[in-house]
Amino acid sequence: MKIGVVVPSGTGNAVDAAVALAREAVAAGIGSAWFGQRFDVDSVALAGFVGRDVPGLEVGTSVVPVYGRHPITLAGQAQTTQAATGGRFTLGLGLGAKAFVEPVFGEEHDRPVRRLREFLTALRSVVDTGAVDFEGETLVARTPLPASVPGGSPLPVLVAAMGPQALRVTGELADGTVTNMAGPRALAEHIVPALTTAAARAGRPAPRVVAALPGLVTSDVAAARERAAELTAFYTRVPSYRRSIELSGVDRAADLVAIGDEEEVAAEVRRYFDAGATEVVLTQTDLTTAEDRVRTWRLLGGLTP
Repeated sequence: MKIGVVVPSGTGNAVDAAVALAREAVAAGIGSAWFGQRFDVDSVALAGFVGRDVPGLEVGTSVVPVYGRHPITLAGQAQTTQAATGGRFTLGLGLGAKAFVEPVFGEEHDRPVRRLREFLTALRSVVDTGAVDFEGETLVARTPLPASVPGGSPLPVLVAAMGPQALRVTGELADGTVTNMAGPRALAEHIVPALTTAAARAGRPAPRVVAALPGLVTSDVAAARERAAELTAFYTRVPSYRRSIELSGVDRAADLVAIGDEEEVAAEVRRYFDAGATEVVLTQTDLTTAEDRVRTWRLLGGLTP
């Protein structure tokens, strides 16, 4: 069992805080640290700083939206981070939500599955060959000069894919998926079978299934559930997440948050592995207090072989 955490925002200098929290994760016995992408800190760069300063820790992004970015520049960023970490970096990509694309970048969130296929095709070409000459329906990517980064390959690429079409593209062109708000039922009955079938048909190895699980060990369950409901309400308004939540057999995103004592949270983590996850990454471990986060991380370290 591979278990990781999404590193929460700390206080003070963003890079120093992330490094300090990552060291806490390693001390607790956790094997990987993941960084979300918002509109502030660059998650690919942050993963590079943390991975270089914290030996042995695997790092990844969960996830970088493909809209607002170009495969050539992102390939260069990701390969640089891979070189900095000595091969311990995983690039997680996603399509993002329409509400965070069109009014922000002035770019249509149009034909997302086509965009994903073309983005992955161009990105893979740069990473695998050091060059690309691609013209698709949604993007153009041509390298006038060599684009390889010594030490930057191989570069594992995961996609936050949950719908059938996105899973098909991911199985064909990526190394696996990183899910969010997809419970054990959605994993076992929909995501894992579709992804595995697509990878097998494309002649690719068995895919990684990194399942993000919001969860926290706490004594104040009521307060944690109230806070979780506030923070996850947005997901029910995003169609792709809403579908995943329904396929998980629950009514709200908050129903997928694992909150309780050590035994209860550990049981939920095991349910995700039983459903086909190859890795489980806990998110929102900072829902309540620093003491609860430390308690949660200690549990995760104890679950890691």
